Amino acid sequence: MRKTLFKWHSWFALVAMVPLFVISITGSLLVFKVEIDHLLMPEKSTVQVEPSAQRLPIDELIQSAQNVHPDFAIGSWELFDNQHRADAIYVIKHGTDQWHKMYINQYTGEVLAAPVDVSHYFTDWLLDLHYRFLLGTTGAIVGAVISILFLFLGISGVVLYRNFWKNFFTLRWGKAKRILYSDIHKFTGIISSPIILILAFTGGYWNIAESIHEVTEHAFEEHYLIEAPLHNTDLSLQGMLDDQTQHLSDFKATYMVLPYEPGLNITFYGQVDSANPLHSEYASTLTYDPQNGKLLHVGDVRSNPALHVIVDSFRKLHFGYFGGLTSKIIWCVIGLSPLILGFTGLYLYLVRSRRIG
Repeated sequence: MRKTLFKWHSWFALVAMVPLFVISITGSLLVFKVEIDHLLMPEKSTVQVEPSAQRLPIDELIQSAQNVHPDFAIGSWELFDNQHRADAIYVIKHGTDQWHKMYINQYTGEVLAAPVDVSHYFTDWLLDLHYRFLLGTTGAIVGAVISILFLFLGISGVVLYRNFWKNFFTLRWGKAKRILYSDIHKFTGIISSPIILILAFTGGYWNIAESIHEVTEHAFEEHYLIEAPLHNTDLSLQGMLDDQTQHLSDFKATYMVLPYEPGLNITFYGQVDSANPLHSEYASTLTYDPQNGKLLHVGDVRSNPALHVIVDSFRKLHFGYFGGLTSKIIWCVIGLSPLILGFTGLYLYLVRSRRIG
C-alpha cells in the first residue's frame, strides 16, 4: 500500500509541478497585494488627506463616478475609511458583460483612475494568474483540479513521511546528495504541511464553487448585458448606510453590491466586533430590496450557522492576514515551499529513474 501511495504521490507531483510553481510564487506575492499596490501605483490606490477627513456620501460618490464615466454601470464597491486606501469600484461597460475596475478618492469625489480590465494592474493580473491561469472559467476548473492534487500531495506526504518526526531536526549534510535532498524534501513537507493543506483546501473550495456557478448558471445562458441601473436610483444608498447601525449596532460596511443581473438585491458586506480573529471584513451582511429599499435580511456572523462561519474564515486562512504582519510573513514564506518540494522531488525522481533504468 505504501509503495502504491508513493507512486501516486510522485506521478501527481510531476503532473501538478508547473501549475503549483505558478500558484506558489503568485500566492506568496499576493499576501502583500495591498502593499505592492501602494508601492507601484500610489497615485491610484492611495489618498492623501487629513486624519480628520470624512467620507463623502456614497450617493455623491456614485454620481461623481457616473458623471466621468456614464457608459459604465456600477456592480460593486470596496469601501475604505482609513484616510489612506482609495475606494475601488467594479463597473460593467454598458451592453457587455465585461467587468472593469477604477479608483476614486472617497473624501473628495475625484476619480483617480479610468476603468480598466479587472486584471490590468500588476497584482490583479497576478490574482487572475494565481486563481484561473488567465484562462477564465476554464482556468478556474483547471485550478480546482490542481488544488485537489495539491491536497492529495499534502496528505499523502504526511502519511508517507510521518516517521520523519523522529529525526525532525536531522539533515544529513555529510551524506550523498540524494540523501540530503531526501531529508530536505521530507523536512520541508512536514513543517509546511499544515499551512499547505489549508491553502489547498480553501483555494480548491473557491475554484470549485466558481466552476459550479459558471456551469450551472451560464452554461446554457449568456451573461446579462446591462444597459442601465437595475435598482431604483431614487433610493438613498447613504441612507441605508446611516440606518444600518439600527439593525446591527456595530456593523461597519466594507463592500457594497448593486444588482447587475435581474433578481439580485442591494447587499452591504461588513465587519462587526468579534472575538474570533478569523471573522473576515465581509462576514456580516445587510440586504435590501432594490426597488423600495426595504430591509430583507440581516446576517450577523456571530449568530450565523457554523458552516457560514467556517466558509467565511477561508479568506483570512488563505491569505494569512489574521495575525497581522507576522502571519503574513509566515504565509508568504511557507507559500514558497512547493518550489523546494518540486525541485528536490524532481531530483529524487530522476535519480530513481536512472537507477531503475
